[in-house]
Amino acid sequence: MIHAPALLVLDEPFESVDPVSAANIRAILHQYTQAGGTVVVSSHVMDLVQRMCDHVAVMDNGRVLAEGTVDQVRGEMSLEDRFVDLVGGRTDAGEGLSWLRPE
Repeated sequence: MIHAPALLVLDEPFESVDPVSAANIRAILHQYTQAGGTVVVSSHVMDLVQRMCDHVAVMDNGRVLAEGTVDQVRGEMSLEDRFVDLVGGRTDAGEGLSWLRPE
């Protein structure tokens, strides 16, 4: 950020970051965007994406499955539920986990 780029591309910027550092990073990124910068974030943490971003794209295997504002993409669902719905990843949670159930 030393040379004031117009665009930052960040891959999982909050991975293994403590809550205080994460709050500081979010504040820096917010100031950056308020000054006209653009941040592209790749993340699997949909709660973070839903709270931080105003536009999102859901991608699977290099294909964009949905894009728009967070509200447009998620509709009446959480962004995480919409993501799972779009990529077709939901399975029966009990399938194959019989060892996890108490007797």
